[in-house]
Amino acid sequence: MLNADALNQLRQLKTDIKDNKVVYSGTVKATNGRFGFVALDEGRDVFLPPEEMQKVLPGDRVTVSEVPGEKGRTQGLVETLETTSLTTFVGRYLVRGKGHFVAPETPGIGRWIFIPPKERQDAKPDDFIYCRILRHPIKDGKGQAQILRVIGKTGDPGIERNFTLASFDMDDEFPEAVRSQADALSEASITPLVEGREDRTGQPYVTIDSPGTQDMDDALLVEPNATGWRLSVAIADPTALVPQDSPADVEARQRATAIYFPGEPRPMLPDAISTRLCSLMPEVDRLALVCDLQVNNDGSLGEFSFHQAVIRSRGKLSYELVNQLLDDQHNEETDALAPEITNNLDQLHQAATALRKWRSDHALLNTDRPEFRLRLDENRRIRTIEPAVQNEAHRLVEECMVAANRCAAQFLSELDHGLFITHPGVRDDRTDNIRTLLERYAPELASIDPSSPEGFRDLMVRTADLDAEVPVKTIIARQLARAEMAFEPAPHQGMGLPAYTTFTSPLRRYVDFYVHRLIKAALWQEQHQTMAREGLEQLQSAQIQARQASNSLENWLKSDYARQLEEGATFTGVITRTLPAGFFVRLDDNGLEGFVSCKTLSGKYSFDPVTLRLEATKGARIFQLDQAVTVTFGGVDDERRQIHFELVADSAETPAE
Repeated sequence: MLNADALNQLRQLKTDIKDNKVVYSGTVKATNGRFGFVALDEGRDVFLPPEEMQKVLPGDRVTVSEVPGEKGRTQGLVETLETTSLTTFVGRYLVRGKGHFVAPETPGIGRWIFIPPKERQDAKPDDFIYCRILRHPIKDGKGQAQILRVIGKTGDPGIERNFTLASFDMDDEFPEAVRSQADALSEASITPLVEGREDRTGQPYVTIDSPGTQDMDDALLVEPNATGWRLSVAIADPTALVPQDSPADVEARQRATAIYFPGEPRPMLPDAISTRLCSLMPEVDRLALVCDLQVNNDGSLGEFSFHQAVIRSRGKLSYELVNQLLDDQHNEETDALAPEITNNLDQLHQAATALRKWRSDHALLNTDRPEFRLRLDENRRIRTIEPAVQNEAHRLVEECMVAANRCAAQFLSELDHGLFITHPGVRDDRTDNIRTLLERYAPELASIDPSSPEGFRDLMVRTADLDAEVPVKTIIARQLARAEMAFEPAPHQGMGLPAYTTFTSPLRRYVDFYVHRLIKAALWQEQHQTMAREGLEQLQSAQIQARQASNSLENWLKSDYARQLEEGATFTGVITRTLPAGFFVRLDDNGLEGFVSCKTLSGKYSFDPVTLRLEATKGARIFQLDQAVTVTFGGVDDERRQIHFELVADSAETPAE
């Protein structure tokens, strides 16, 4: 038995060890396995073994110390929890004996969490549930959760959409204050706002959109003149009906964008505003922010001006109808159009053709890639997948919108505070790889600087039809940075433009909504409080989250649809993405994308980060971007909701050397 002196010495030793222990702050990063890492603030990662990962949640801010681990590798010990960001999550309700748990489906929580009896909300086994962390597992690795809402079961109509919304902490319904604000608006609300606006109700504006579209936010009109055309782009003006910092404005800023989920969108603004009072419906007076611009015969832009106006659309036209008219296909619908509308469409087509020619010669055009439309059944699951063909009418509208947005960007560039969409081109960490790629496979282009706007545009133009051993342009396109928002003008390298913004979809995107306010404040001294840097970051984060939610739902629906593929049937497709573990294939017929794992291929493969190729370590077999392959359906990874394909033997030809 230790005496008092020995006990005091032991206590002092423990205190000295604690005082001298080196701890580091960082953020927990989860993996697909049971282990994880802490990304230290000093810039390196510390390995967390499974028993330590049990104490933390993805995104937690913690302090860790380092101790020796297996095979001479150091590992982290979690010391303290500083902050936690993961408060809600989704999962499946499980009952095992007398224990009730949630099996989280949030990536990175690789364990069941206990649900106390009073927090179970009458959930049934295998229900999808939306939960809150009731007790953090930091002390003993045994956290607890509280059920906030039962989402439903597998097989329920619309369960995929409801689960996705809960996964991303998105509410489907608007808050009561927003609904009350929208309900208080009517046609009478528009009348007092007409005063002081230009009356353009006598001019033959038309909208061109998909047949089912109700939130029509742009209408077009053009008149030829001596040097080209005077193009008028009228945009719906919801900022006139939605005061700044009102409930609808705050909610729209938080949502950031409408999400066009298959079958049932999640709007940014309530229907009373987006599909009725502000939508540019035919034969009703609507408030608009109009951009009048000169399109010269060579497609360059001349002078432009903005106007607050009242317009009356002459027709809600579909892309298909307009394309038939432009293609000189006559039918009952095209023949019923008034001469002033057909003349307007003809001149719009000529102006858009000139605009597109200018962009092709002086900027960059997006490469058309196959698009597909999901058709859902009564259970809100995919019934069919149809090709969505882009026609001349789509290109006409696109060119008019891009031209008007360029004018908005030029206007904002002269202000102290703007909002721009920028694109830095190639990712900084991939620039050296691109240079190596050019030296190996396109030495005639090796002197081009891919990091500069001029060099990037030159590179994308000159690689479009390049005859090389590898698809150089596709490889570069796979290594581009993400577009960003900024208060200061900067090049949009993806479009080849010195500055760009968007103001043509204010019913669907908060960026455009906000740009309306900036333009109106500058021209007509309307009161407006500018967005702070933190607000810009939150807006961008919300946009990214909306895109992730849309992709997540589509992947779920597509993976379920893929189960209908005939067993043993073969499908042709192209390789769209390569990884060290395998490659993704997009099917030609329906656009389904699935993964081919290297584990299903004979032999071993290495990944080349320069060409993004998978190359056999023995033999000459290669898999690269844009390569045609033939595959069969190999099943679905339910956890990742990922389709798996298997390569048909000898279907992939080795690319020509």
